[in-house]
Order: sequence, then C-alpha cells, then structure tokens
Amino acid sequence: MPLALAPAAVRNLRPRAVTVVWWLLLLLAATPLLRLLVLGFTGGLGANPLEAITHGTGDWTLYLLCITLAVTPLRKLTGINWLVRMRRMLGLMAFLYMALHFTAFVWFDHFFDLAAIWTDIVKRPFITVGVIALVLTIPLAITSTNGMVRRLGGKRWALLHRLIYLIVPLGVLHYWWDKSGKNLIAQPLLFAVIVGVLLALRLLWRRRAAG
Repeated sequence: MPLALAPAAVRNLRPRAVTVVWWLLLLLAATPLLRLLVLGFTGGLGANPLEAITHGTGDWTLYLLCITLAVTPLRKLTGINWLVRMRRMLGLMAFLYMALHFTAFVWFDHFFDLAAIWTDIVKRPFITVGVIALVLTIPLAITSTNGMVRRLGGKRWALLHRLIYLIVPLGVLHYWWDKSGKNLIAQPLLFAVIVGVLLALRLLWRRRAAG
C-alpha cells in the first residue's frame, strides 16, 4: 500500500494537470539534448566537442534510466499514482540518449567502420556491457505504446519490461568500468548505491506482498 506521504492536492491532480506535468517533464528531459545541439552549433562544447557529445549523451542516459527506475518507489512512498504515466516517456527519452550515445561511438570513434566497431565491442568489456544494455532496451522501446500493451497482454508486457532491472545495472557497470580506467569512481559509486537502493526496495516490497 502507498504510504501517501505527498499532500492530497498533489496526489489527486486533475487529468489536465497531469498532462501538463507530463509535457514539462518531457521538456526537462529534452533540455540537455537541446543544450548540446545549441552548444555544438555555436562552438561552445570546448576543445573536444566530440567527447563532450559522447559523454553528455551517456551521462543523461544513466540519469534518465535511474529516474525511470525510481518512478515506482516514488509512487509507493508518496501515493502519487499518476507518476506511472511518466514512466514510459522517461524510459523512451533514456533510450533516445542511449541510441545517440551509441551513434556517437560508431561515428566519432570509428566512422562507421563495422570491423573496428565489432573488435572494440568484443575486446573492451565496458563497451560490451553498454551494447548489451542497448540491445535489451530496444524491445522495451518498441513495445512502449498502448497498442503493444494490448497485443502482448498486460502480464507478458510487464514481464518483458522487467528487463529494466538488468539494463540499469548494466548501464552502471558500463559507466563504472569506463571511469575506473581513469581512477574516477566517486560518481559511478554514487550511481551504484542509488540503483542498489531502488532495486532493494522493490525486492523488499515483493517479499512482503508474497508473504
């Protein structure tokens, strides 16, 4: 049962207000991408713009994946059930940044040289897990519409979308291995703790429900 920590006025927003929140969150999620585009066209990405694009899209992939994973715990803790309406949009935005991050890798690092791309994926573990996360996210993005929910059926759709519990840790591992090679583990460690707490809460609630 939700703890209903949020005020009743927030929990009981009217549908129009929820739609406004949906659009505001979409705009906020798109803002980093818009910022990268503006800075890219105005020469504001620094001495290494390609690296800035690669890191920027990668960072926001992880941010949005964590936010998406946090929707259900927030709903349970606050009683704000309309948060569920935001989850698919946030997940799709995470997929967009992930796809752009991978595009930056194949374009900027290898200029679409398939042999070199494959060699990099096989030989570098942090790229391997990143690509696995991307591949696992594709079916979630494809089945994100209401029509696909009806076609798959609620139970099968929910089972498929549990892949998020694997995708997010893979994203953190990808980030950790990338940063650990540069002795920068503070931020990856923070992400690991956040994701660990979010997954632990789900496990705890599931065990209580089963009991």
